[in-house]
Amino acid sequence: MEQIVRISWMNLKNITSRWAVALVIVVGIGGVVGVLTALLAMAEGFSSALASGGAADRAIVMRDGSTGEMESDVSIEAAAIFADLPGILFSSAESYTIADVPKKATGTTANLILRGVTESAFAVRPEVEIVEGRNFETGRNEVIVGVTANHEFANLDVGDVVDFRQTEWRVVGLFEANGSAYESEVWLDYSVALSAFRRFNPSTLRVRLESPDALGALEQTIKDDPRLGLSIQSEEAFLSGQSSGLTQRIEIFAYIVASTMAIGALFAALNTMYTAVSTRTVEIATLRAIGFRGASVVVSVMLESIVLAAIGGVLGGLVAYAAFNGFTVSTLNPSAFSQVGFDFMVTPGMLVGGFAWAVVIGSLGGLFPAIKAATLPVTVALRGE
Repeated sequence: MEQIVRISWMNLKNITSRWAVALVIVVGIGGVVGVLTALLAMAEGFSSALASGGAADRAIVMRDGSTGEMESDVSIEAAAIFADLPGILFSSAESYTIADVPKKATGTTANLILRGVTESAFAVRPEVEIVEGRNFETGRNEVIVGVTANHEFANLDVGDVVDFRQTEWRVVGLFEANGSAYESEVWLDYSVALSAFRRFNPSTLRVRLESPDALGALEQTIKDDPRLGLSIQSEEAFLSGQSSGLTQRIEIFAYIVASTMAIGALFAALNTMYTAVSTRTVEIATLRAIGFRGASVVVSVMLESIVLAAIGGVLGGLVAYAAFNGFTVSTLNPSAFSQVGFDFMVTPGMLVGGFAWAVVIGSLGGLFPAIKAATLPVTVALRGE
């Protein structure tokens, strides 16, 4: 152990004299960790934006067989019957419409959700808060805009008049919803929405339950009543299903890209450490000649590679955190067929995972050069051959 400490300390002190080759490992592995962390932060941010809108005591009711709000259509009779069932505190009939709206950054149009809501919608979602302007008035062509939609789309500031599906609407307020995907929507009066968009029935019902335990009884009631033709699931389960597909694709892509880059970084580390060993052949042979064991040499060379990789991992994680944590973007949510704005989220787990990747790459990159350094015949090495 004493030999390992002495050789390793000597190697680490001399890294500055080999800064150019050491920088290859640091930059290469830092790039791997940075890209991996950034892509995973994107997936985490998207998933969190949807999941944060869910609550254990809330549920969504759709037409039986529907997989999303766009294709759902609840009859007025079924909505009235359901609203009177026991276990429900508040029920909000809601319409769901998509409009093409130009984005601020590019000017190209993208899908934006127009949600027609009743006054009960704010009791169902008490986290919704007007942060600028006021709420829309019943019976008028007025809308309130989520802060993320306001950030991403053009002509959605308070006071603007915007055209949605050949009808003019005045923006009267901006709202927040605890960072959830609702902030990527535009809300308007439910009855006006039905008239303007030529709808006759609500798309869905959003309900707030007396307790999460009431969901099971409501599910059974719906199954037993053939008049309803509805399905119900917790809001948390619905939103989780909405985000899972895209989140998984982003994560798979992240690991494919990171693995490809990691292979390149591994070869760079191997090449760098082989170069470092070849330039110190006489030094290593001298140490072995005066009694230092081959195992001590192996550990010291590997430790040097791991330290350089760890530095790269830390720097890559810090750069990803500084550049992307809280960075706001929007992307198409294929389940809802609309744009969802969200913030990248760099979590401690991602930073730890990226650091682990760096250490593994550094270990593999230093292993074979270390073995070569320890097994090279001393007499050959001292002659510089």
